[in-house]
Amino acid sequence: MINQITVFLENDRGRLASLCRCLADAGINMSALSIADTTDYGLVRIICNEAEDAKAALDKAGYTSTITKVAAIGVPNRPGGLAELLETLDDADIDIEYGYCFSHQDGNAVFALKVADPGKAASAVFKLEQAGFKVMSQGELD
Repeated sequence: MINQITVFLENDRGRLASLCRCLADAGINMSALSIADTTDYGLVRIICNEAEDAKAALDKAGYTSTITKVAAIGVPNRPGGLAELLETLDDADIDIEYGYCFSHQDGNAVFALKVADPGKAASAVFKLEQAGFKVMSQGELD
């Protein structure tokens, strides 16, 4: 499992740029950023090199943020790669609350996902690796 930061961000012009500047000024490098919006606010999900430092910088700047454990799974960057991963997770009875993909420096994609039952997901690691997927650690994403 890796650390993901979720930031609750008002839907106002310039807020996302300001959030990114805050992290840049704190020396935080983002590997991934995902945005989901509602009418009044957005949920910005970030994978970065130093989640605790990032959260501290965001808190100091007045943002509301949390750190959540998510799984990061390497996926072959080819047609059907994600479908095969999702089928393997389905076969392992793993329920996904949300997820998003991003590119990785090794040429593969990474699927970051929040699962309903982390204990069940931990027991599925062997099955994922047998199917050819790599469960990644925080250090492998930096």
